[in-house]
Amino acid sequence: MKRLRLFLSSMAGRLFVILLVGMMVAAIGATLLAESRRQQEFERQNLARMADRLQGFVNLLDGNPELRSRLLAVGGPNVREVKQVARIGGADTALMDVLAARGGVLAGARVRATSFRACMPQLPEFLPPPTRGQRPPPRERDAEFTPPRCRLVELTLSDGTPLKLALEYPAVARRSAAAFDPWFLSLLALAIGLLAYLVARIASSPLQRLANHATALGHDLQRDPLPVTGPLEVQRAAEAFNAMQKRLQRHLGERTQMLAAITHDLQTPLTRLRLRLENVADETLRERLIADLAAMQALIREGLELARSAESAEQRAALDLDSLLESVVEDVAESGHDAALQQGCGAVLMLRPLAMRRLFSNLVENAVKYGRSARVGACCDGGAIEVRVRDHGPGLAGDELEAVFTPFLRLETSRSRETGGAGLGLTIARALAEKDGATLVLRNHPDGGLEAVVRWEAPQRAG
Repeated sequence: MKRLRLFLSSMAGRLFVILLVGMMVAAIGATLLAESRRQQEFERQNLARMADRLQGFVNLLDGNPELRSRLLAVGGPNVREVKQVARIGGADTALMDVLAARGGVLAGARVRATSFRACMPQLPEFLPPPTRGQRPPPRERDAEFTPPRCRLVELTLSDGTPLKLALEYPAVARRSAAAFDPWFLSLLALAIGLLAYLVARIASSPLQRLANHATALGHDLQRDPLPVTGPLEVQRAAEAFNAMQKRLQRHLGERTQMLAAITHDLQTPLTRLRLRLENVADETLRERLIADLAAMQALIREGLELARSAESAEQRAALDLDSLLESVVEDVAESGHDAALQQGCGAVLMLRPLAMRRLFSNLVENAVKYGRSARVGACCDGGAIEVRVRDHGPGLAGDELEAVFTPFLRLETSRSRETGGAGLGLTIARALAEKDGATLVLRNHPDGGLEAVVRWEAPQRAG
């Protein structure tokens, strides 16, 4: 049900519903119209057939005066003479128009509705003697019958003889529900549903592709441009999107170059300042000034690294995740810190090796720096890959778990200025993770300490 609501809330789902309802209404309307036209054509042919029978019988009477009495006694197909009429209704203009078009003695015929008794012959001549226990023939299932009708036709023959004839319209079986046959409707609905779904997917696929590219662009600004294909409107949207991507790339490149130039230009005066600070006689003052200078250099360096992390054009390569984590943990452990790899996952993914080493190095170094130890583990969760880096520090408050990713933010409860850093480590780590399609979150471990989780929901595995 949740997937159905999600589909119906999408553009493809709404187009599907609109097309399905619209095409079903159009198809049913067209079917009803065709049935109405078919019924009209059936009535027209039935009138023509009745007019043919009447015309044949009248021509026979008109052309054979010596046999007229005997012919009237016998009657014709659905035609017989009327001597007494019990009840007369309105005129049948449709049949009168057909007879008038034929000309001759029928042109002036007057046709009116009458009771069906006028069309019935004497029962002894019409029915065999009744049989005891005889049942009427069964009616055809699901068939509707147009009841028989009787018309009184008054006309004058060529020799001036007036004549009254009863014309019988026999009962006709008709299937008015044929247009609503369940099998017909089922096949019609299935065909329309498949066509509507196909059209909805085709119409929404360019927008879905544009949305996917926009999402991926937020993680990797240097990705390939969107292919300019499809209808004219989609091509224009793709061209506009690619132009925006180029402007963003140019803007980011200019910002990085500016930061690099500033950093480079600051190196020389900072170096001169350090040399001059060595000549300060007061040792306590000298150490404080040198520490402030080192913090300034670290701030400049990390700011430049943050800018470069978003612009990096490093190519992806097949990377054994377990080997990378083991190498990072060994480097930290060799520095005298408590770090260990507890579990591997055996996954080989298409990642940027240098960026991933830097990402996990930041997380492991933060763990041993602020939490006294680092325990690293990787696992497969369904189709996802997850790497967890846990420390044994005091953890963070709930509202601080997301705030620590803010650039230049330092939390005094768990981050001491004596440890160095400019508050950009986690910001850089998240930028690196997102550029490779992963998410980075922090959470407090149930057994104490802080845990950093890097997760790939749909990782690109090496073939």
